[in-house]
Amino acid sequence: TIPSYSGRSSECLPTPRSEGEILSSPNLKAFTFSELRNATRNFRPDSLLGEGGFGYVFKGWIDENTMTAAKPGSGMVVTEVNYLGQLHHPNLVKLIGYCLEGENRLLVYEFMPKGSLENHLFRRGPQPLPWAVRMKVAIGAARGLSFLHDAKSQVIYRDFKASNILLDADFNAKLSDFGLAKAGPTGDRTHVSTQVMGTQGYAAPEYVATGRLTAKSDVYSFGVVLLELLSGRRAVDKSKVGVEQVLVDWAKPYLSDKRKLFRIMDTKLGGQYPQKSAVTAAHLAFQCLSNEAKLRPRMSEVLATLEQIDIPKSAARNLVSEYQNGGLSSPVQRSPLRPHHSPLHLTANAASPLKGQRLSPRVR
Repeated sequence: TIPSYSGRSSECLPTPRSEGEILSSPNLKAFTFSELRNATRNFRPDSLLGEGGFGYVFKGWIDENTMTAAKPGSGMVVTEVNYLGQLHHPNLVKLIGYCLEGENRLLVYEFMPKGSLENHLFRRGPQPLPWAVRMKVAIGAARGLSFLHDAKSQVIYRDFKASNILLDADFNAKLSDFGLAKAGPTGDRTHVSTQVMGTQGYAAPEYVATGRLTAKSDVYSFGVVLLELLSGRRAVDKSKVGVEQVLVDWAKPYLSDKRKLFRIMDTKLGGQYPQKSAVTAAHLAFQCLSNEAKLRPRMSEVLATLEQIDIPKSAARNLVSEYQNGGLSSPVQRSPLRPHHSPLHLTANAASPLKGQRLSPRVR
């Protein structure tokens, strides 16, 4: 059972901090480039897990731990370490360490063996992601986001999307990629003004229009992901025609009418979901997707609503087990160099010649 973390966090980010202070965190290990090169077998193509806005991601092995390594841009290294080096929560991916040697700048994370929510929700597999597992993922992601918003020094995630929600062996959700995260407003300020960045289809309309960022911007993005979980459709799908290309535009009119909700529910579920739970989740998504930020619920309220959805624990465990045995999975591979060690996950910079699985483009 995952404990609830809906209360306010005692974590506080001392700001401003220099790059030296950020990188000297006692919680993080400074790796040499040689260590990470050996761990990934010289960044061989068969160690590549994928590619996205954050860079190339590799798997490798160091000591007894399972890790992933990333090679983002230099500015993102400091941003990522500043947040994940200090904020610790079961629903945030654990940052293990980093490497800064000249042009070689990498981040090292715990390995998430089931990959991203995007992989399971949109890639074709033998079985669809069961309803109970979808709700488990939604609750875990909501806990992570609520934790960030309720920290003493509020953090706005700014890039909440299916590809940034990673899953451990038991399908517990953890937020990853804090490269775009921003400190929330302080004092009498109601928002943070910043360059518009994020991912098309997920970014809140008022943020895209004005550059004014608040925690409610994240709530909107959460509503989009919740809608993806309900419908099994991507936030933006250029293969669709007309209004159906943008998920929110197509689905939002049906969310508040329980008699029409079935029209947007994922047909791959085959109707195997509790009607009452689906209606509750749909109404919550509708609230999160309000065009007026002030009308959206806080993430703590979103979490409380999701936790009230009746999903028997035994049924959820059975469905996870059944899905793992027959559905899409990303099993942990054994190292050909160290058979007794666990795998590591690394991310490489955009200049890498390797090609991987590209994620949704960010809005700039």
